[in-house]
Amino acid sequence: MKQLKNSSTEEKIKTAARKLFMQKGYVATKTRDIAKEADINLALLNYYFRSKEKLFQIIMMEHLQFFKQGIVPVINDKNTSLEEKFESFISSYIDLLIQQPDIPLFILNEIRNNPDQFMKIGLRDELAKSYFMKQLNKVLQSKSKSIEPFHVMVSMMGLTVFPFIVSPMLKNVGKINQLQFNALMEERKTLIPKWMNAIIQSK
Repeated sequence: MKQLKNSSTEEKIKTAARKLFMQKGYVATKTRDIAKEADINLALLNYYFRSKEKLFQIIMMEHLQFFKQGIVPVINDKNTSLEEKFESFISSYIDLLIQQPDIPLFILNEIRNNPDQFMKIGLRDELAKSYFMKQLNKVLQSKSKSIEPFHVMVSMMGLTVFPFIVSPMLKNVGKINQLQFNALMEERKTLIPKWMNAIIQSK
């Protein structure tokens, strides 16, 4: 009789894999390491998840799904202005990064070391086809000297994500603790949309 899968064992494996992927990256993490961290044998890990690639995709999709649930409705809302979308997008993104501060550095490492694997589960299509991008293109094309949307997206992502990537340095230089750092990131929820609006309104 076929063994039924146990949800608690499955979650234990994912918890172990999530920890190791964040610490070591996809390439350096071996299935035997995950099995050891989860305190199970390798055969049981293979029973629940056919491969390391499959396990990685499941874990990253869970992270991205959490993000998508807050972001996709925002960028496709036809009843809000571009300025309101900047505010909602940035606020949701900062909330995610405060809750999971290791994600930016992990993603950067995966993009560098394993770009093909990571691009399979990205948000590229959702953003490219969003109502937000239509609004952004319309505003930029109305300027006498048009700005490529690429510059706007890079600026928005850089202003939002960069402080989290270099947070140890910023906390050391600024002599602030984690709570103070988080408070500064909360302030950026208001500041970054203002900076983005200034960029798109410039001529």
